[in-house]
Amino acid sequence: MNMLWHLVKIGGPTMVILLILSVISVAIILERYIFYHYKAKLKRKDFMLKIRQELKKGGVKSALGICKTAEAPFVQVVYAGLNFFDCSEKEISNNMERQVIIETVTLERFTSVIGTIGSVAVYIGLLGTITGILRAFHDVSVSGSGGISVIIGGISEALSTTAAGLTIAIPAVAVYNYSMKKIDDFIKDMELAASEIMDLISAIKK
Repeated sequence: MNMLWHLVKIGGPTMVILLILSVISVAIILERYIFYHYKAKLKRKDFMLKIRQELKKGGVKSALGICKTAEAPFVQVVYAGLNFFDCSEKEISNNMERQVIIETVTLERFTSVIGTIGSVAVYIGLLGTITGILRAFHDVSVSGSGGISVIIGGISEALSTTAAGLTIAIPAVAVYNYSMKKIDDFIKDMELAASEIMDLISAIKK
């Protein structure tokens, strides 16, 4: 704690902003990792095999029951399709498309924030670098001396904020890219599940 307070004192107001961003970033990183890990536990192929078996027996209600006990974005899409089983294929397809959008919005939650932090943290650190250098020059002009002891405070501020900005930005950008890849995988699973459900419903209704 003393070390953290020391860094904040060295970095000045810029370091306070970076500290706040770091807390937000860590919170989002942990939340998104747990969320994606939980949502990815169920495998689409295994789930769709169960649904296919139930539908072939004519058990739409039983298939809906399976959906209610499972947790994954593509499960909600399958449920949306089966829930409109007695409607036209167009209505079934539209309902699943709407559900894909709803699930995608949930999957993308906070990703824009972490992406923004990854981009902005570097510039905030750079701002701290500039203010630190300006402070060093100001101290030199005030003291009339160019000794190292005069400029050390400004240089310390410049270096500490640069390091802090990069420390926050690098993991934030990495997690943002990871999130985008996971979201893309989830969307593919939802689209494949929707396509398979449409084929199964069409085959049953013939």
